[in-house]
Amino acid sequence: MNGQNIIEIQNLTKRYGSITAVDNLNLSISKGEIFGLLGPNGAGKTTTILMLMGLSEPTSGSISVAGLNPTREPIKVKRIVGYMPDSIGFYGDMTGRENLYYTAKLNRIPEERQDDLIDSLLAKVGLKDAADRKVREYSRGMRQRLGVADVLLKDPEVVFLDEPTLGLDPEGTAELLDIITELGKKEGKTVLISSHLLHQVQAICDRVGIFVKGKLVAAGTISELAQKIGGERAIEIKASPIEAFPSDVVRSMPGVNSISMQNDMIVIDGAGQELAPKIVRELVAQNMDIYHLKICGSDLDDIYHRYFQEGGASSNG
Repeated sequence: MNGQNIIEIQNLTKRYGSITAVDNLNLSISKGEIFGLLGPNGAGKTTTILMLMGLSEPTSGSISVAGLNPTREPIKVKRIVGYMPDSIGFYGDMTGRENLYYTAKLNRIPEERQDDLIDSLLAKVGLKDAADRKVREYSRGMRQRLGVADVLLKDPEVVFLDEPTLGLDPEGTAELLDIITELGKKEGKTVLISSHLLHQVQAICDRVGIFVKGKLVAAGTISELAQKIGGERAIEIKASPIEAFPSDVVRSMPGVNSISMQNDMIVIDGAGQELAPKIVRELVAQNMDIYHLKICGSDLDDIYHRYFQEGGASSNG
């Protein structure tokens, strides 16, 4: 990221009759940032992307994408953005390569550039060996990777990905996440990912925004969001033999508030990030085997559920 905002959203609202799909959204996204829009289906994520692309007109508020207004300049915006919907449509009777040639023609990419460009993109997404197979023979993961190649044909500045890993197996998910990471980290493209899959968003996004019923209730890095809800306060440990746990030593450590047992877990309430290394060193010194250690409140799963289940969604962050 270089600190320059490529997307600016101010007081953005979209209503469909009595239903408010997006409610007074304010958000800035930096050039080269991978940003995750996180929330359940119907939260307003896709509607936001459609407005950013100029495919849906806001009820009120303003949007800027690379200095362009998507409502007034939709054609110019479409030239600099790429979009991969959650359900990608390709011609099944055409090969992967033929589908890309078709898209290249639609985007008026000069014929003399098409061969080298398509070959390089097929290699980038790992489809070089499957390029001349019919797309109807592709797995869902292969179709998703072809979708990324299709999006990148016009070398967009901003890439919108709507549920890009939905329905993929773990291997296909890992491959696609690696490709997306490379777009932001190595190529400097701005990537906006809409998803409800927490761990995948956490794995690759610089920042995340949590959407609830059309409202952006929080936005920031994982660490920032954890601090906002008072996260990183407890440590869960499963270790053996349990009777060797040095309760007195741990209790005397600065920052420890209490120690309790919950099922087969030792739960230590305190400043998690600071305490965890000290506690691990002490357990190793006692020759204890550590099977599980988690700093509660420090990952996206904890943060997400706190906002949804403990009333955090009522505040705008």
